[in-house]
Amino acid sequence: MTYQETLDWMFGQLPMYQRQGQVAFKKDLTNILAFSVVLGAPHKKFKTVHVGGTNGKGSSSHMLASVLQAAGYRVGLYTSPHLKDYTERIRIDGQCIEQDFVVDFIQQHKVFLEEHRLSFFEMSVGLAFAYFASKQVDVAIIEVGLGGRLDSTNIITPELSLITNIGKDHTAILGETLEAIALEKAGIIKPQVPVVIGEFHPETHQVFEERSLTLKAPLYWARDFELPAYIQLDLKGTYQQGNARGVMACVEVLKHRGWSISNEAISKGFSQVVQRTGLRGRWEILQQAPLSIADTAHNKEGLGVVLKQLTALPHEKLHFVLGVVQDKDLSQVLPLFPKDAHYYFCAPQVPRALEAEELKSKALEFGLKGEVFTSVEEAFAAARKQSSFSDIIYVGGSTFVVAEII
Repeated sequence: MTYQETLDWMFGQLPMYQRQGQVAFKKDLTNILAFSVVLGAPHKKFKTVHVGGTNGKGSSSHMLASVLQAAGYRVGLYTSPHLKDYTERIRIDGQCIEQDFVVDFIQQHKVFLEEHRLSFFEMSVGLAFAYFASKQVDVAIIEVGLGGRLDSTNIITPELSLITNIGKDHTAILGETLEAIALEKAGIIKPQVPVVIGEFHPETHQVFEERSLTLKAPLYWARDFELPAYIQLDLKGTYQQGNARGVMACVEVLKHRGWSISNEAISKGFSQVVQRTGLRGRWEILQQAPLSIADTAHNKEGLGVVLKQLTALPHEKLHFVLGVVQDKDLSQVLPLFPKDAHYYFCAPQVPRALEAEELKSKALEFGLKGEVFTSVEEAFAAARKQSSFSDIIYVGGSTFVVAEII
């Protein structure tokens, strides 16, 4: 099979959460455990850091990888979803996995994958672990796909776990309350393995305290750590400050456990995240005149922070190129958007996308007005045409919208 044929086969075997939604979620670790046996338990051949949370886990994973790379470690990085190409999910020192490795791996294990009906995410996790083991990484930063307790990545016993924050996202799968969601996220906490909690919340802190106490896992709160004055972030969204504090807490814990990470490495790591790891789509500047910004924030908590920063910028008028997926609770996110902005409604090219006409109708209920476009690209082109130099264009609402424009 060619690389494209391999991807088509992977995408087509079973529903993949990022494309199909809830029906792709498997509440069981049986498949990934069986696959791990076939692969020779590759996840036990290198050290790991496990990163979960509602928002910020991708940015945090990239930040920590950048710092450890700057410290001289050979660092694997597993994240999801990808923006442009599947290989972005699996990197070593910022370099994406080779397409040939993906093709050969799937071809080699195709019979097993078919017989056991592994999901897209399960086979991707197995692929990442096998790749990192074959390339002898010193450590791999492993981002949770969804939830934590029953996520396919949760077969690792890491050096450290990081839970960035808790918000109401994927409630149909993870639970309706913050406490229920926190309990799922806390599932990545392992016996005697330290855990950093990025954000203190009155409704969830007891969940983490009880879980860590039961498992004798040292618990650290990011709010107890300060960002050194010498740190300059290249990731410019204001929400990155909170992510950076959680990562800094992780760095301090790792140093306490004997990892060699100098202040110079910390400084370089935080200031060169994009350069070292290839992270994109977080407060990414597409052009300067008019200022055009793309961001992958897609739930109430993430969009709330992004829109606050956006509306605070000097501007004449705001233009939003907006698209979402079908399972998004629009009653939670649409009230966050300003009514005096102009909207360009569109649908990203994935099965889960909400039709642009329906999005326009829903948005109108919240006083948001605009036109419908047949593609993200067409919507962005119209926004640029109708904007003056002093306006601001924002592209977002979904990771898939951002992926089609960057």
